[in-house]
Amino acid sequence: MYKVLIYIVIILPAVLVGIGIALYLFQEKLVFSPDKLSPKFKFNFECEFDELSYTTDDGNVINAIHFKAPNSKGIVFYQHGNAGSLETWGERSVDFVTENYDVLMYDYRGFGKSTGSIKNEKMLYNDALMIYKKLLYDYKERDIVVYGMSLGTGIAAKLAYDNNPKMLVLETPYFNFNDVAKYHYPYFPHYILLHYQFKTNKLLPTLSMPVYLFHGTEDETVPYNSSERLLALSDNITLFTINDGSHNNLNTFHDYHDGLKKIL
Repeated sequence: MYKVLIYIVIILPAVLVGIGIALYLFQEKLVFSPDKLSPKFKFNFECEFDELSYTTDDGNVINAIHFKAPNSKGIVFYQHGNAGSLETWGERSVDFVTENYDVLMYDYRGFGKSTGSIKNEKMLYNDALMIYKKLLYDYKERDIVVYGMSLGTGIAAKLAYDNNPKMLVLETPYFNFNDVAKYHYPYFPHYILLHYQFKTNKLLPTLSMPVYLFHGTEDETVPYNSSERLLALSDNITLFTINDGSHNNLNTFHDYHDGLKKIL
């Protein structure tokens, strides 16, 4: 009994504190799972594309791909999820090119051919905003659709908040990042430990452009009720529910493509 008390009073709290410190110090490795590509890697996609590079203020290079539709109505500026690289994310471009939209996708720092590493949330916002401003040289802002998937939904929401695109589209969005962290790690003080907040729920009610959400009912990464709660924040928000959809397969459902066709 004495040993059990020692474990409960001393050892268990020490273990939890140790795990908390590790989560705080190394959370980028938990949040981001990049696939790295050689600078010489050659992309191969079904759609016509150009490979682009953007240089950040601190001298890093952001690798991007500009997909082109034959009869373009505008461009989808796509913020992808927390894993992989453009090698795989680029395959999603066909979903938009078939709706006559160009697509600009880019890899975050440390992903694919992009250099550097992600240090904080502001860095992600600044890189996205830098590219968005470059797009304005070639596209009218009323023809830009800002699109975010999973992790990228927080970045996309901030872009829409700071600018005035045609619409904002969020696929499998979280209510905010603390909320999804609490879902996966319920016993840790997330507000203290998290470097990343992505307060999507604070941004969406302020937006004047249409906001569209796509979410699957069987999502075990970001639960479906995240979108239900976002929907309740504003009459300007529309939710497309993908029955039986999970986190990474919504584009395999007819309901997803029917929804895209309606809004694009």
